[in-house]
Amino acid sequence: MKIIVDAMGGDNAPQAIVQGALEASRAHGVDIILVGRAAEVLRAVEACGEKNLPAGVEIRDATEVVEISDDPAIAFKVKKDSSLTVGLNLLKNGEGDAFVSAGSTGALLAGATLLVKRIRGIRRAAMGPVIPTAGGRAILCDCGANAECTAEYLLQFAYLGSYYASRVLGMERPRVALLNIGAEEEKGDALRHEAYALLKEAGDAGRINFIGNIEADAAMLGGADVIVADGYTGNIMLKSVEGVGKFLLKELKKMFLSGTKTKMAAALVKGDMAKMKKLMDPSEVGGTPFLGISRPVVKAHGSSDARAVTNAILRAVEYAESGFIADIESNINLMKVERNAEKN
Repeated sequence: MKIIVDAMGGDNAPQAIVQGALEASRAHGVDIILVGRAAEVLRAVEACGEKNLPAGVEIRDATEVVEISDDPAIAFKVKKDSSLTVGLNLLKNGEGDAFVSAGSTGALLAGATLLVKRIRGIRRAAMGPVIPTAGGRAILCDCGANAECTAEYLLQFAYLGSYYASRVLGMERPRVALLNIGAEEEKGDALRHEAYALLKEAGDAGRINFIGNIEADAAMLGGADVIVADGYTGNIMLKSVEGVGKFLLKELKKMFLSGTKTKMAAALVKGDMAKMKKLMDPSEVGGTPFLGISRPVVKAHGSSDARAVTNAILRAVEYAESGFIADIESNINLMKVERNAEKN
C-alpha cells in the first residue's frame, strides 16, 4: 500500500507531516510518497533522526505551496507545481493508492473533484467524519463540503455514509437517519421533506436501513450509525460536538484540581479520564474522507500533529483496502433521481 502525503499542507508542515508519515511507514509498513519542497522535506526527515530516506519512503519535489489565503476554488490551478496539485495528479495517474493532506479543505476538495474526479453518477462529494457517540461512533455525512444541497444530494450522502460504515467501520446494516429539528416525518423544511421521501423509498426497498429523522441530541446518544445532513447543518453539528468535548474536558480538569479531595479523586479516575480524552480527541481518528471521489482522498485537520498524521494515513489505508469505491460504482443506479423530479 502506497500513500501520497502532502508534506507542505497544514499548520505544522513540513515537520509534523514528515514525522507522522515516517512513523506510519516504520510502525505499520506503509509505503510513502512525500510531496513538497525537496530540500525542506529532507531537512524534516533529518530532524526525525534519519540520515537517509528509509526504505519505502520517497520524495517528489513540488516547488509551490497552497496557502490558507489562496482562493480555494482555483489555487490548485494557479499553483500547478504545489504539493497539493502534484500529489493529486500522482493519485490520478495511479502512482499511489490514496492521498492525504492537512492543507486547505476547499482547495483539496476542488482539486480532488476536478483532477481526480467524482465517481461517475455522484452529484457532489461529501465529507464524512467519524464522530464519537454513546453507541460508539457514527459517520456524519456531509459536514461542510456542500452548504446548499438538493434532496438527491442527501440521498446520495445516505448511500455514501451507509457503504462507508459497512465497508470501513465494519457495521452490519448501519442505521441511517436524517438530521432534523424533530423525529416526526412532517418536521423540517421543504428540503428535509423531499429528502425524507427519497430515503424512505430507499429504506422500504431494502437498499439502506433508513430509520427516519433524528435530532442532534439523539444522534449523540447513539441513535444512528449514519447521520445525513447538508454541509451547513452538518458543520454546525460537528463544531458543536468538538466544542462541547473541549469544554467538558476543561471543566473536569478545573474541578479535579480545585482542592485536595478532588485531586485525590482525580488520581483514582486518571485512567478513565485518559480514555475519555482519547475518545474526544480528533487526532485519534486522524482524517476525514472525501466520499464520492473516484480514488481515496483523506483530509487531515489543519493543526494536525505527527500522531494525527499517522492516524490519517492509517485511515487512508483502510479506505483504499475497503472496496468502498467499487461498491458505490456497482450500485450507482440506485442513487439517482430522475431529472424531472430533482434539479441540479
